[in-house]
This record gives sequence, structure tokens and C-alpha cells, in this order.
Amino acid sequence: MDCCQCEGIEIETRKWAEQDLRLCRKGKPARTTPMLTAPLLKTGVRGLTLLDIGGGIGSIQLELLAAGAARATSVEASTAYIDVAREQASQAGLMDRIRYVHGDFAGLASEVDPADIVTLDRVICCYHDVRSLVALSAAKARRLYGLVYPRDRWLVRLVLSFGNMMLRLRKSPFRAFVHSTELVDRIVREAGLRPVFQQYTFAWQVVLYERP
Repeated sequence: MDCCQCEGIEIETRKWAEQDLRLCRKGKPARTTPMLTAPLLKTGVRGLTLLDIGGGIGSIQLELLAAGAARATSVEASTAYIDVAREQASQAGLMDRIRYVHGDFAGLASEVDPADIVTLDRVICCYHDVRSLVALSAAKARRLYGLVYPRDRWLVRLVLSFGNMMLRLRKSPFRAFVHSTELVDRIVREAGLRPVFQQYTFAWQVVLYERP
């Protein structure tokens, strides 16, 4: 990952991790997370493995493991998120079924095993090189590949542009991105996956792909 973006993730997620944890404990997780886990659970996860890239506080990992998934690997660029995720997993009694890897997935991909399910929940928007991230992560999915990322709409771009301007004023190196939906979909399809579920909010799209 670009060193500035990596530094920015470490800085910004110090507060995001605690905010996400508070909302989760109040039963108010990010709306898109259950939108992604619902079709996965409907498909069936018992005995399957999970690779959760940018796993945050570990919500997807814990839910799928509780539903019968065999084990999970979390690759996360944020130290703060890993710390919170470990705490959550420990409280749930699931630490022994989760492997945590700290760093940039695109740089670590060769060291990460494939999994039956690969998820990236609000991760693509935090990464500058969408081609590498999507191609490398899609190649790891043996069965299912789930994405949550911003819709490619002018108003969403405008909002993120304003957010990036605020980040520049605060001298934060972190930036958010709206990548082309057509490009993301093409890269995933080139990896041999086909969409089986799509759902939208105003700003976000949730897409589940399956390998035939």
C-alpha cells in the first residue's frame, strides 16, 4: 500500500474502531454489513473457510463462525481494528478459530491461503490500486466473493471529494475513493466469478459473486 495511505489508515481508524465497537454493542452495526452476511448465511457457510480482508472489528468473522464456518483469516491494515477484533473474538470464545494478519493485503497476497468465502466490506473505497486489490482478492475465493463499496454516482463522488478536502485540511494522509463499478465487475468476472446477489443503499452497493 502507498505509505501515506497506510499511515492514514492507522491514524483515522484509531477513532473509527471505537465508534464501530460502540455501535455494534448498541445493536447498530453499519447497515451494509448485515446486507452482505444475510445472503452468505442463506447460501450456507457450515464447514467453510473465510478470508475477511479489511475485517474491521470482526463482525463478519464472528457471525459466520457462529453459523458454523470452520475458521477465518482477517487481513487488516489497521492496528486499532485488529486490537478491537481480538477483544471481540475473545469475548465470543472464537479466538482459536481466527488468524489475524496485519498489513496490506495486496502486498501479502502470496502469503495468504485461498478460502471458500472472501469478503471486503467497505474496503475498496480505502485503497488506491483497485485493480490489484480486486484481482488478487477475487483469485482467493474458491466459492463466494462478497463486496461492499461505494456506488459510482456523481453525488457520492461529490461527498467523498468534500470529505477528502477536510482530510487535507487536517493534514491527514488518508483518502477515500470511488472506483468504477464497471471496472470492479469486469475484474471479478475475469477471475471466473459471476454475480448472484445485488442490493443497494443510496451510497453503497452490496454484491455477492459465486464461482460456478
